[in-house]
Amino acid sequence: MPQPDTPEAPKDAAADSAPDVVTEKSVSTRKGGAPEAAADLPQSGAPGIRFEKVVKRFGSNVVLRELDFTVSPGERVTLIGPSGSGKTTILRLLMTLETLNEGVIWIGDETLWHMDRGGKRVPASQRHLHEMRKQVGMVFQQFNLFPNMNVLRNLTEGPVRVLGVPKDEAVERARGLLDMVGLSDKENAHPTQLSGGQQQRVAIARALAMQPKVLLLDEVTSALDPELVVGVQDLLRDIARQSDLTMLCVTHEMAFAKDISNRVLMFDQGQIVEEGPPDQIFGEPSEQRTRDFLQAVLAS
Repeated sequence: MPQPDTPEAPKDAAADSAPDVVTEKSVSTRKGGAPEAAADLPQSGAPGIRFEKVVKRFGSNVVLRELDFTVSPGERVTLIGPSGSGKTTILRLLMTLETLNEGVIWIGDETLWHMDRGGKRVPASQRHLHEMRKQVGMVFQQFNLFPNMNVLRNLTEGPVRVLGVPKDEAVERARGLLDMVGLSDKENAHPTQLSGGQQQRVAIARALAMQPKVLLLDEVTSALDPELVVGVQDLLRDIARQSDLTMLCVTHEMAFAKDISNRVLMFDQGQIVEEGPPDQIFGEPSEQRTRDFLQAVLAS
């Protein structure tokens, strides 16, 4: 199975289980409560995403069933639906953390898992996957910071090693991103010295440090204490408003989905049940499955 270019910390890393030994700071750095987003966020050239008849199986379990959907360049789309419906698998396919069984995935005008050779579509080489992965960044549910590196190196390791960015340039950009997420005073701290909310903000900054054109968000607030959720969500809202990143988000936070999205897709059993603008999906869903899901989530 292909692996991401920048290694991830193990799921049981100390960063995931360590107590919050630093008091959580507000993410807001300017009047009005919105996070400052002065760092170099993408402003042009974001590619779209297209799935064509995509099938993903785990053994006999079909997780995605001839899935077709498109995310336009610069569009922000949120995937909702019950656990096990295939939402995170979509993100992992885009990150090449899972392999494709059937179908075609496009990022912009290039296929992700395939390449052209002599006028024929053939499985992608590792070099092709490596180049395509540079366009995509992902923020994980469990932070996945490197516990043996301080915050600044967490942000500079990928750009220097994978993108070939000069170290001085990578450090300058990293410091701008840390300022944007309200953690400029934590560049020498290690993940275990940060609260959960701070770790997730570092993870967001790390994803942006790779200068992606597509940003994937996988339940980014579900591992946080409730009082820390709002700060991270406010940061992501601000990033969405001040960049043209193509964003694909998986979340059970319906208010966040409504606020950040141009369009919402309701998933069940590996297929799209319903899609539409947030006001329609959350206000007047047409499908009973969507109504049942929203009623269950909002009642919990």
